[in-house]
Amino acid sequence: MSATRRNPGKTNQGKTMKARVKWVEGVSFVGETGSGHSVVIDGAPENGGRNLGARPMELVLTGTAACTAFDVVVILKKARQPVLDCVVEAEAERAPSEPKVFTRIHLKYIVAGRGLDSHQVERAVKLSKEKYCSATLMLGKTAEITYEVAIIEGDTTYKKPISRPASERGGADPRPASE
Repeated sequence: MSATRRNPGKTNQGKTMKARVKWVEGVSFVGETGSGHSVVIDGAPENGGRNLGARPMELVLTGTAACTAFDVVVILKKARQPVLDCVVEAEAERAPSEPKVFTRIHLKYIVAGRGLDSHQVERAVKLSKEKYCSATLMLGKTAEITYEVAIIEGDTTYKKPISRPASERGGADPRPASE
């Protein structure tokens, strides 16, 4: 009889994961996941992209933040913690030359709830980082991964989404030049 590892909420253990990427034009692609979802991927304009989708390495970073956030929420729910919101903000530095792997990743966990036990939140983050999050464990082979935790007493962690000037998104920037 084989032993089964406990892994919070992960159902793909020991199974092959599949993805398919189809070239559209230029440096634009459509990625299809084995679970039937699609995502548009595009390169930066300076590399021939038209800014139609996320950059490949942005998806790696976003996937990492989602993977660890998933773990934290599942662990907190299993610990019967009143978690109401969870945001992971990720920032990464890349190597200056090819291959431009991530060399440093900082994760900021912002967890909201009414009456959260700070020790349980810290425990959930550490368990994700050190035991359960496949993405952080893989990326930790090339990048120094640091983190911080903020706990908010309340229902939401609401913060404006990441935004960039329209000029960086490929359009005219409607903001006054003084901003």
